Amino acid sequence: MIEDNKIRAYVLKNAVENDGSARAANVLSGLFAEGLEKSEIKEFMPKLNSVVAEVNSKSVEEQKKEFSKMEDLIGHRVIREGLPELPNAEKGVVMRIAPSASGPLHIMHAIVASLSYNYVKKYGGKMIVRVEDTNPENISPDSYELIKEDTNFLFKGEAEFFIQSDRMELYYKYAKELIEKEKAYVCSCSGDEFREFAKVKKECPCRSSSKKENLLKWEKMLDKKGYSPGEVVLRFKSDMKNKNPALRDFPLARINLEEHPRQKKKYRVWPLMNLSVGVDDMEMGMTHIIRGKDHRDNAKRQEMIFEVFNKKYPWAGYLGRYHFTDMVLSTSKFREEIEKGNYSGWDDVRLPTVISLKKRGYKPETFWKMAEHIGLSEVDKKNTKEDFFKKFDSFNKE
Repeated sequence: MIEDNKIRAYVLKNAVENDGSARAANVLSGLFAEGLEKSEIKEFMPKLNSVVAEVNSKSVEEQKKEFSKMEDLIGHRVIREGLPELPNAEKGVVMRIAPSASGPLHIMHAIVASLSYNYVKKYGGKMIVRVEDTNPENISPDSYELIKEDTNFLFKGEAEFFIQSDRMELYYKYAKELIEKEKAYVCSCSGDEFREFAKVKKECPCRSSSKKENLLKWEKMLDKKGYSPGEVVLRFKSDMKNKNPALRDFPLARINLEEHPRQKKKYRVWPLMNLSVGVDDMEMGMTHIIRGKDHRDNAKRQEMIFEVFNKKYPWAGYLGRYHFTDMVLSTSKFREEIEKGNYSGWDDVRLPTVISLKKRGYKPETFWKMAEHIGLSEVDKKNTKEDFFKKFDSFNKE
């Protein structure tokens, strides 16, 4: 008989993956792997249904908190070294990486990117590099060329390269369409006011504005003589009673007058991640996405945007955190040390950046093999620098 805590862990996992609503039928596959026999299902279902009902009565935050303490119980079931098959991939895939414009890629950026690229090589299709630079306050001007050089090396020049800030008019077009479809509205509530509304599952007064009013407010957001930064935001109209607070009328765009390193003062309204990423994934025909498991809520938000335009959301695979016990992976900290003179530049051989590793003689294939070795797993992993590079070096010798 399967232990009660394992049954609960599987139910919690399913709930966390589905906005707080576990389904008994979806939990069974994991339990079969634990030894549940089909002949036992009829007798077992009342017990499972009881656990599902109890877990579903909890908030998403409570579910996540409890599951974080129990996921190791079933972690061994989801660890997969190598490349598991992707669903609906036989006709080819369109996959992407979306680095922020804060600096070059480091070693784990490259390995996660290589996981997607391995699938493009496996099934055929298209690899896309899309630089996320719609937050004017968090951009390093040298990032564009550094990322392009890194990805040209990793993917041997086979990826298509895009920069989000070059696509602003497209985001504006979709924002306006969302307003016209009455799925977005301009909100003048302060952040604290809206958080209080969301907390008690109450609609804010701005939500009742007409389509005509919202279109006028949107134009005022775009107008240089219009609203000031922080005065309004554009929100997606979802469901203020959604079980997951993160999905309640989330923001889509805001006013930011900081000068953009690439676009200068050309734009004043900037899309937030869920709008720009959702639009790009639709427009680029993304079929499969691999991302960190901390982006589950963002995936759900983007899926809502897809639904408004009657588009099918791509298959999504999630990765656990890969933590080094003795090596820092922070582009911002690397930059600080370079500026202090502690490193000679991004290609300093002591740094775990792609440009440095390339200089040290590592080949693109080394990253591909390491990505396949680590695999597609939601389980968090820890490693030392020495053990990691022992394996990484072995692939570089092949």
